[in-house]
Amino acid sequence: MTTQKRVAVLVGSLRRGSFTRMVADTLADLAPAELKLEIKEIGNLPLYSEDKDEADPPAPWVLFRQQIKAADAVLFATPEYNRSVPGVLKNAIDVASRPYGKNAWDGKPGGVISVSPGALGGFGANHHLRQSLVFLNVPVLQQPEAYISKAAELFQDGKLINDKTRGFFTSYIKAFSAWINQCQLTKPPF
Repeated sequence: MTTQKRVAVLVGSLRRGSFTRMVADTLADLAPAELKLEIKEIGNLPLYSEDKDEADPPAPWVLFRQQIKAADAVLFATPEYNRSVPGVLKNAIDVASRPYGKNAWDGKPGGVISVSPGALGGFGANHHLRQSLVFLNVPVLQQPEAYISKAAELFQDGKLINDKTRGFFTSYIKAFSAWINQCQLTKPPF
């Protein structure tokens, strides 16, 4: 019997009607039984400051760090803001990577999916995020890459209406599940 893997999903858009959240919700619905995708809210995290962390870390930071540590893997769903990730997502990454030496992301298998109403599918945000994840020791799924373009055309009333995209999401989440298993089997003992 396979144990269900807990996947923390971070959505980099706080907008009501966010296409990025719609993608995350769709992936959760399509996930194989061995994965449990849970969106971890990041909009309530105070901006990271080392001064706050040394004295008395805010309760939302403590809870978020615990949630990331408890996860078996992490899936990042991000829109693109100015060829990068939104500040709220970067803040969440910083919060869970601190204090120094207590990086909650360390060794967690990861996936990145970028979403855009434009034609490039958030390519810049996707790759910029991957740069940070290398430093944080998050082994990221390389293939299939996931750049979701023209997102407004894919959903109606919050539900995915494009069968070709549904097929891609299904193959992506299955590949992500296999990636998690591979990373856990080959994880170095340090």
